[in-house]
Amino acid sequence: MSGVSLITEAAPDFADALPDGGVLLGLDLGTKTIGTATCDAGWRFATNGKTLARGKWTRDKPVIGELIATRAIAGIVLGLPRNMDGSEGPRVQASRAFARNLSEAFGLPVLLWDERWSTQSAEAALIGQDVSRTKRAKSIDSHAAAVILQGAIDRLAGGVI
Repeated sequence: MSGVSLITEAAPDFADALPDGGVLLGLDLGTKTIGTATCDAGWRFATNGKTLARGKWTRDKPVIGELIATRAIAGIVLGLPRNMDGSEGPRVQASRAFARNLSEAFGLPVLLWDERWSTQSAEAALIGQDVSRTKRAKSIDSHAAAVILQGAIDRLAGGVI
């Protein structure tokens, strides 16, 4: 699996690259961790996965590759951490570089999805489930990845604009 594939912020273009649907991998890229989530092939439900320790790309690549192979991933939804005013800062550039690495390494389409409020939404949901602060800290990134992925699949399925 190698070769550059589509990298886009447009959900319709991403959907066109996946005409038969397929399991998607959602990623919430942090400076120290990568939250993961997957959805079903019909793009109905996102489920949080593992939170991975983040290192250099050469260390992250095989771990993500194993997830892709194990779940037969068809495409990747990567959170794009825009500033609250919509502008782009250094974290957005890091996410774009990560998207290029993913695309080149795995040849899968990558959808860059605005992740503003994803962590806050995930934390509110965990608090609502009475999850302790310690457990929230360990799983917040994977829950944020599920929020990112759910937003994208809702849009892909035509439910949310």
